[in-house]
Amino acid sequence: MSTTSSILERASLGPVTDDEAYELAAFDTESLCEAARTRRDRVFGAVLTYSPKVFLPITNLCRNRCDYCSFRRSPGDPGEWTMSPDEIRSWLQRASEQGCVEALFCLGDTPETGFREYRALLRGWGHDTTVDYLHWAAEEALAAGLLPHTNAGILDRDEMIRLRPVNVSLGLMLENVSDRLCEKGMPHHRAPDKRPDKRIRMTAEAGELKIPFTSGLLIGIGETVEERIDTIVTIRRLHRAHGHIGEVIVQNFRAHPDTPMGLASEPSAQALAATVAMARLVLDDDVSVQAPPNLSPASVATLIRAGINDFGGISPVSPDYINPRHPWPYLERLGEACEAEGFRLRPRLPVYGSHLRAPGFIDPSLRSRVDQLHAELARP
Repeated sequence: MSTTSSILERASLGPVTDDEAYELAAFDTESLCEAARTRRDRVFGAVLTYSPKVFLPITNLCRNRCDYCSFRRSPGDPGEWTMSPDEIRSWLQRASEQGCVEALFCLGDTPETGFREYRALLRGWGHDTTVDYLHWAAEEALAAGLLPHTNAGILDRDEMIRLRPVNVSLGLMLENVSDRLCEKGMPHHRAPDKRPDKRIRMTAEAGELKIPFTSGLLIGIGETVEERIDTIVTIRRLHRAHGHIGEVIVQNFRAHPDTPMGLASEPSAQALAATVAMARLVLDDDVSVQAPPNLSPASVATLIRAGINDFGGISPVSPDYINPRHPWPYLERLGEACEAEGFRLRPRLPVYGSHLRAPGFIDPSLRSRVDQLHAELARP
């Protein structure tokens, strides 16, 4: 086994090997965070970023039943919704007026495969499929001056091809690559679209299509530290094959009442910090590492010290519908927290500079709009 000091010294300069990634699990959190900070500062400097977004939950109908999820509904359940075209237009207009740049479209996995009521609703609005509706919504977002990013769960190749010309990026949380978490009694047992092979396949196909992509892992749902590292290493392998992953989210489980995991223990701030640091040390330098600040409101400084360079999307107009009990931070206060750690907080596009510069990752129909907004955000 390599020594702690030699691994961390190399990690502060560049990503560790696969074997060394698993050795990181034995190291103390502070040492991991120190190496991750050094690496982050060398690559990204004294700037932390976020994407000013509007969060548009197109529908919360979902055929999966993850044990920790408070978002999903079935037709007729209290709180079920599907956004109408008028609602989407209204929110996009509001977001444009409030200076948002990103329109995040999010929904449950493959709702039309499970609910005929939903299929009938789409047809009434003139759309045959969810992807048709998402394509229309993305066109509306572009017309309002926003850049769409869609996280629609599992999509096949043809569906991604259809969405590519109207989205600057797509996303799918890998969550964890452990098949064990899909076994009976585990949180993904009743979630057919959380099977790791499905999510890995979509992530790979997005890379083959040169689509800028967001991935991530969810910690605290019963996985081991080694399974977290398995997931990070898998994401790195997928990125190295295609160069398409712009950011990796390290998201900590938060318990929600009225779910099977409503009384489950949440991961500690130390566990989150260690996972963030390992992600920074394992992933390549052109991949951003982010953690949602609203899920760790008392630990923003901890996240910064663990090596993040990005806070993800933050909305001035819409709540976090996935985690409604955890509101977004006020940007002024978040900026002050960054300044206290020696960093400046800056807005960014929902697609990263590495993909703006690399050929083929931005659809030609979007290039002028993306370049214009990029130049506007770059102004002092």
